[in-house]
Amino acid sequence: MDAYHLKNIRQVYDGRTVLDIPFLRIRSGSILGLFGPNGSGKSTLLRLLALLEDPNQGTVCFQGRRVSSRDALTRRRISLLDQDPYLLKRSVLANVAYGLKVRGYTVIRDRAEKALKQVGLPASQFAGRRWHELSGGEAQRVALAARLVLKPSVLLLDEPTGNLDQESSERIRLASLAAREEWGATIVLVSHDRSWLENVSDRFLVMDRGQVF
Repeated sequence: MDAYHLKNIRQVYDGRTVLDIPFLRIRSGSILGLFGPNGSGKSTLLRLLALLEDPNQGTVCFQGRRVSSRDALTRRRISLLDQDPYLLKRSVLANVAYGLKVRGYTVIRDRAEKALKQVGLPASQFAGRRWHELSGGEAQRVALAARLVLKPSVLLLDEPTGNLDQESSERIRLASLAAREEWGATIVLVSHDRSWLENVSDRFLVMDRGQVF
């Protein structure tokens, strides 16, 4: 089954075409890597996949059904990690557990601690730390754990390894693979690090001037 099926997508900002994708399929449970220069449309494509905005033209289908930004229930099954993720001004554990809490889950701490372990931040060392006590790589991994804990059907990562050290980059790679292995998540990764993308992705596409090759 396809996680996504995009057809005749065009997105225009201020008269400039930023996406022009006649056809794109993303298989469920796959890991897709997107590589391209700044301004090639990668982040815009992720926003369409996350249902945060709708294309000016064309259709976005999710698991065989046409969807839009108005599909709140579908949107909750998709999690996007931006290039500069925002952390709440509270402890690491509270940041990771927040999404579970607002969704009404009762078993929270165990799941939050497992998510921290997945990204290489053991709860025994990091659960009580405050957001401002983290390095850039640690903050990025906490933000990823906050998304993994929800077990989304789709995980979209926009430059998840930008300016990170090798250990953090490897932890993010392993956590992405684990999400696919454990609950069949479909993952789309955007990165300027081509070798890292090729090392983690099943399929690798290049974007340039809003087109996918």
